[in-house]
Amino acid sequence: MTTLTTPTDHGYRQVERLMSVLAGDEKHSAAATSTLDVLWVLYDRVLDVDPADPDDPQRDRFYLSKGHGPMAYYAVLAAKGFFDETLLAGWGSFDSPLGFHPDRMLLPGVEISSGSLGHGLPLAVGTALGLRAQRNGARVVVLVGDAELDEGSNHEALELAAALDLAGLTVVVIDNHSSSYAVRGRIERRFRTEGWHAVTVDGRDHDALEAALSYRDATRPTAVVAVIEEK
Repeated sequence: MTTLTTPTDHGYRQVERLMSVLAGDEKHSAAATSTLDVLWVLYDRVLDVDPADPDDPQRDRFYLSKGHGPMAYYAVLAAKGFFDETLLAGWGSFDSPLGFHPDRMLLPGVEISSGSLGHGLPLAVGTALGLRAQRNGARVVVLVGDAELDEGSNHEALELAAALDLAGLTVVVIDNHSSSYAVRGRIERRFRTEGWHAVTVDGRDHDALEAALSYRDATRPTAVVAVIEEK
């Protein structure tokens, strides 16, 4: 585990302000805040995406499989210019494109409609295969929760991804110890057993996250376990 690096980027502080605009009983604060640092580092330092051209065929793809509580996701997308931040205040309302789960048909930058757990990783495996067939070097990064890994569909997908040598695929696991069944600290070992490159980092340490998320193995998929401890 790396030593915590306190974020000092003013853009990051802007995201915290934008998150405060989203209110209501459906915001799933714990689920959202656990993803904030990973999402910020991905969009600020790692992903090759352009808000001015969100459908660029050469773009990296980010899939938020942990789609319940997308508060941090919406705030980061707004901070990066994918849509106007004034939309945030109306989230979850009848005519808002910002639903309680993200909808790819309504919001620029959203790659998949998510919220029903267990689907993001299988979808990412399919996308990584498709991009490889097209000889497109774009990466596919999917964010899942530790409890979501209890879904059988994820076990099948992580086994298949390693068997097919999907080097263009990265899984980020938000480990906030919410799983009912997992043995604490064993997520990295699970991926390694299946043949992935895997590493565990402090989920609040931006420099450690950047290093882990920027790494791309030449022959196999990558898993980054981002551990979130209670404050």
